[in-house]
Amino acid sequence: MNNCAEECVKKKKSCRKKSCRKWIDYRQDLNCTEIAVQKNGAMTLKEVGKRLNLSYVRITQLEKAALQKMRKKAFTKDSTNYYNE
Repeated sequence: MNNCAEECVKKKKSCRKKSCRKWIDYRQDLNCTEIAVQKNGAMTLKEVGKRLNLSYVRITQLEKAALQKMRKKAFTKDSTNYYNE
């Protein structure tokens, strides 16, 4: 856990650094995604949507897009390795 998150946990106060890329508007997890993951472990897409104030459908769309990017990158990487051998 980073220093900012550790400080919030020790003080038991929500993070106020809205400029932090890990900040979320979810006070139950002290406004920090890092604390949310540490506290809750693996979460469902509905739980993630609740924390980010997005619908389950939108979270599913984002997940599919991210997986496509990962597959494309893995395919490209595998293809270059094939040609370099």
